[in-house]
Amino acid sequence: MSVIIFIIILALLILVHELGHFIVAIKSGIKVSEFGIGFPPKIATLFRWKETDFTLNAIPFGGFVKIFGENPDEENTVGPDAARSFVHKPKWIQALVLVAGVTFNVVFAWLLISIGFMSGLPTSVDYDGPGVVENPRVVVTSVAADSPAAGSYIKAGDAITGITAGAATVDTLTPDAISEFIKTHGDKEIVITHTRGEQEFTSTVKPVDGIVEDRKAIGVSMDHVGILRLPIHLALWEGVKTTGTLIAATAAGLATFLYHAVMGQGDFSQVTGPVGIVGMVGDMSQLGFIYLLSFTAFISINLAVINLIPFPALDGGRLLFVLIEKIRGKALSARVANTANGIGFVLLLLLMAVVTFNDILKLF
Repeated sequence: MSVIIFIIILALLILVHELGHFIVAIKSGIKVSEFGIGFPPKIATLFRWKETDFTLNAIPFGGFVKIFGENPDEENTVGPDAARSFVHKPKWIQALVLVAGVTFNVVFAWLLISIGFMSGLPTSVDYDGPGVVENPRVVVTSVAADSPAAGSYIKAGDAITGITAGAATVDTLTPDAISEFIKTHGDKEIVITHTRGEQEFTSTVKPVDGIVEDRKAIGVSMDHVGILRLPIHLALWEGVKTTGTLIAATAAGLATFLYHAVMGQGDFSQVTGPVGIVGMVGDMSQLGFIYLLSFTAFISINLAVINLIPFPALDGGRLLFVLIEKIRGKALSARVANTANGIGFVLLLLLMAVVTFNDILKLF
């Protein structure tokens, strides 16, 4: 079921992204011959709208729109359709077409987050905006790798409902109270009761040194989280602010990772590919629909930020070529542009293969 949900989410996000390119290209008078879900080989042509074939392809981790002239060659620089070629449009129109996919992903994420606020979104009790956070619970926000908690049933998103060590227990559950309890009972096994959606688990962990300075810990971060429901106008505004915050955090995290990678310090164990995301989708679906909705919004923002990287074959790389052409005052060589995009695409596929292999290793 997790695989099916993941494929549906991925197909939806791709549809949104490519729909952005498609709509702006069509509105700009550019010919679009194909709108593909997945990468070739083609399985079937689903339907034809005007001059565009909507196709289903065999490799599900992607999608594309075949925009006439986006990959320049002699065929789209002359002939009766030359005026409808991407390469013959003003640079500002080319830039709009290229950035449209990212824009649609961001808008889609904003709508999902706003729907979450309208329906009731998990929110920290430290939230200082409009509305009231109701029914707060202590929720695990992250689990440190190679920690006692990582070896238990505890996962991010679980709500802690009870904690004991022998006859001792925590009467009032707060993150501070739980941390202090673990600190003072660091020489004993800690029994933690936690829920994930409708399921209840019991995990036994033994605190260890080295996770937190000067005391033993089990390797979890916690927050006091409740449900925040907002009327539509406030939900839309909070959705804007939350989306902006997530974009900034995602961009900063990606920049840090790329810097470390360039310096030879990149840690691919922290990167998750399709296999890892399938597992995360399964966890989110157990926590509930709102968590899955928020997770989808987060993936959409990640796709938007990654696509803006100025790397060949990504939208950001194509935008870079447009900028270079604008500065030079003439088009790049079709051979240079197509070769760069082809090499970039192959490198991205290799990166995906490495990340997927790493995901599989994590399963064992």
